[in-house]
Amino acid sequence: MTTTTTPPAKAPAKKRGALSERWNNLSRVQQWGVLVPLVVLIYFLPVLNPPILTTQPGYDFPIAMFEVARYALVAIGLNVVVGQAGLLDLGYVGFFAIGAYVMALFTSPDSSLSHLPFLVVLPIAMVVTMIFGVILGTPTLRLRGDYLAIVTLGFGEIVRLLADNVDPLRGNSGFKEVGHPPGTNADGSPLFNNSNGIPWYWLCVTLIIAVLFLVGNLERSRVGRAWVAIRDDEDAAEIMGVPTFKFKIWAFISGAAIGGLSGALYAGQLGFVNNQKFDVVTSMLFLAAVILGGSGNKVGVILGACVVAYVPLRFQAIAEYKYLIFGVALIVLMIFRPQGLLGARQRLLAYGRQAYQRLLGRGEQISSDGALQTEPTPGSKP
Repeated sequence: MTTTTTPPAKAPAKKRGALSERWNNLSRVQQWGVLVPLVVLIYFLPVLNPPILTTQPGYDFPIAMFEVARYALVAIGLNVVVGQAGLLDLGYVGFFAIGAYVMALFTSPDSSLSHLPFLVVLPIAMVVTMIFGVILGTPTLRLRGDYLAIVTLGFGEIVRLLADNVDPLRGNSGFKEVGHPPGTNADGSPLFNNSNGIPWYWLCVTLIIAVLFLVGNLERSRVGRAWVAIRDDEDAAEIMGVPTFKFKIWAFISGAAIGGLSGALYAGQLGFVNNQKFDVVTSMLFLAAVILGGSGNKVGVILGACVVAYVPLRFQAIAEYKYLIFGVALIVLMIFRPQGLLGARQRLLAYGRQAYQRLLGRGEQISSDGALQTEPTPGSKP
């Protein structure tokens, strides 16, 4: 009696055409060869004013690009808290407001404090916001989930109400003639002014690149791996020896610093700060940018910020429906692509590219979860 064996089923062919996989399989030098021209193009976008992308005549295009860059900087900071450490922060606008008010208090003639140069106040705004991050995080980060979300939401409202009721913060009257970076045009007028968005955009993009380098190094360090462990399972991380409370505080501090920086830039470009610009709706838009782009992915949240900030300015006719549109978009994403437009990376290793090439023969992957998954080879057991 002879027996026949059924040959093992062949694994489905791997789709090598995916853009993310092609990118991850490139060497570092090849990636830089693509990134450098792309960054140059991004810098010159306000000058080129492409007809397809332009927001004119409805909205000044260079200022629109600054708004997009500002949202991108905010999204990067919020992504550290929400995407990397997994802490649901609904009051991030509070840190943004603190940075704006610090800039106004130290540069506006309406303030009684000593006036300092804009570039000196930028790091001061970050430090003050970090202090408030510690003040908020120390008593609240022992909470989780919905409870933490409620507390952070309250923090954002407390900052706005304090600005309305504390006399030195001037409530609705606000601060006028907020300071700006140095520099003059050929005719003697200030280089950084409210009507010219190009220098503000260049400054913001430069800061975004610097922040991306710093945040990227943090992600690949022990701190970043601790954040991912906390995000995936805080109890398991605690059992494995990760001091979760300390690293959650670090996430709050890092995110707060970036939020304060973006708020200070916003105050300088607008030239006016009052309590009407820092409501809950603005905080929800910040969070929508992170979720829409892909929580945990730096490039993804920048893409989400571009969508959230650019679409209402590009299509003025639908600007009043932006909250409805983004709400529907988030619902659709949660159904069909819960990881966002770009998912979080599956790993955070200093030499992850080499490790993946040796283990799997391909670059690191992007997925909706944090698990390391390998595709079965023909004849292998599942």
